[in-house]
Amino acid sequence: MERHIQILLNRLSFASITIATVTLIFLFLQTPKTCVPITSNPKPHHKFPKSTCDFSHRSLTSIDKKNKKLWSSKDWIKKVNSFSSLFHDLQTLNHLNNRSRALCVSAGAGHEVMAMKQIGLKDVTGVELVDSPPLVSRADPHNLPFFDGVFDLGFSAQFDRALFPRRYAEEMERTVRAGGACVVAVEACGDVEVKEVASLFRKSRFVRADNFTLIGSKMTRIILRVANSS
Repeated sequence: MERHIQILLNRLSFASITIATVTLIFLFLQTPKTCVPITSNPKPHHKFPKSTCDFSHRSLTSIDKKNKKLWSSKDWIKKVNSFSSLFHDLQTLNHLNNRSRALCVSAGAGHEVMAMKQIGLKDVTGVELVDSPPLVSRADPHNLPFFDGVFDLGFSAQFDRALFPRRYAEEMERTVRAGGACVVAVEACGDVEVKEVASLFRKSRFVRADNFTLIGSKMTRIILRVANSS
């Protein structure tokens, strides 16, 4: 009895192996419909593609084309206009003019850089951990690749997200000339928080702080005058 059962199991195993082998051969000889051109010769004359994208010719989108689409979006325009309003105020307060050399730290995709250019600044530099050409170059905000005192104004709308705020502030001060200004926009806060932020800029004199709306959010703008950039 056991011998008959063993024979039956062997036959079932052999049948399963045969079916699996035939199925694999069939699948191998099938021409993928998603990537092989209709005009191609059928199997086996046609080489099996290595992936489903072997026959998909995708044109690379240039940076200029990507930027053109991004910069024309409503969200981009809204953010740039919001920054432009902020920088117009700085012009009114004589912290910024068309001849100023400005540095935007943690500039993201470059909204503030474009805003400064649109209000007339010619010399604007934006830096971020990830570059976004042509507006923003790659650089560590905690170790800026610039000489001392080469900018008239340093600006950041991401100061409250810095990993090392004191180091971040020191680098902004170092790259801004004596008499220049460091301006940071942080989440709306009171006098105590403003003093805490200002205290991180040890070589600068606190000028003023006021609340404003930036990209639909309530923010506090803190302005400091660099007294000694050495």
